[in-house]
Amino acid sequence: MIDMIEKEDPIISEEEAAQYDRQIRLWGLDAQKRLRGSRMLLVGLGGLGAEVAKNLILAGVKGLTLLDHEQVTEESCRAQFLVPVTAQGKNRAQASLERAQYLNPMVEVRADPDRAEDKPDDFFLQFDAVCLTCCSRDLMVRVDQLCSQRGIKVFCGDVYGYYGYMFADLGKEYNYVEEKPKLVKPARDSGDGPEAKKAKIDPNETTMVKKMDTFCSLKEALEVDWTSEKAKASLKRTPVDYFLLHVLLKFRTDKGRDPEPQSFTEDGQLLRQIRDDVLEAKSVGGDLLNDDFVSYCFSEMAPVCAVVGGVLGQEVVKALSQRDAPLRNFFFFDGRKGNGMVDYFGPN
Repeated sequence: MIDMIEKEDPIISEEEAAQYDRQIRLWGLDAQKRLRGSRMLLVGLGGLGAEVAKNLILAGVKGLTLLDHEQVTEESCRAQFLVPVTAQGKNRAQASLERAQYLNPMVEVRADPDRAEDKPDDFFLQFDAVCLTCCSRDLMVRVDQLCSQRGIKVFCGDVYGYYGYMFADLGKEYNYVEEKPKLVKPARDSGDGPEAKKAKIDPNETTMVKKMDTFCSLKEALEVDWTSEKAKASLKRTPVDYFLLHVLLKFRTDKGRDPEPQSFTEDGQLLRQIRDDVLEAKSVGGDLLNDDFVSYCFSEMAPVCAVVGGVLGQEVVKALSQRDAPLRNFFFFDGRKGNGMVDYFGPN
């Protein structure tokens, strides 16, 4: 039996069995039960948050709380499909509630208009998993450290123009099961020769294999020491998106917002300056990020939100159901190239 947070074994009703029939066939009844017994917190209802909310609600979690203090703007309506265009000026979480609930009436969806920074520690500890979008680095580190001590899974993600990322901290020992093709031992009378004696894969039979992965905290993942010889040797294989993330998080910390199209010239200059400061502080080459990166990291682009939100939602579902191998621990997406990359950052 896989180790899990102790909670009541949820019962799947006939109506729910019909609703989630395709998913139950895909990952099994036990995985769907674990999903139906999970409560999720989603912080940030921008374009990426809307995609994640949609995916979690359709997957069938027990409850989803939408936490966002921001107001709906004209720009947010372009990538956020849960808010009506008539909702400008209203709270984003509350404006998203009606359409979110309509996706799946069996899921308890709540809207909370408070600031995440103002919430006490106990608030975050009532959930099985927390997903943070549109958040500052300090808040993400605080919530991750808090939740990881209680075995609560933490996910972070954001979209900046053509770029997007997700991060996962599933704990020091994350247990899950993975479906593998079954090896069939040869019969005793199968003949002579080395090939006849080898175990073969039966495509019609599978077996569930228990596995375990180790994750690190977000703080550890962001504070990699690039001065060591081992780190320097791996620098050529390191996606530049990792350093771009540092630049964009620093911009958000300094300005209290993300780069805005109406301030393109001013924000572009500041992004380049932050780029120089970040790369120098990390003792890596200043040529890792070309100057033209600033042209592609403004606003949330709906297609990028869809891709990153799909991956992020999938990883949350896998973690809550404890089914299939997780991505460890970063996923970066570059919409200009149309490709994504998974890489691990942190202590080995």
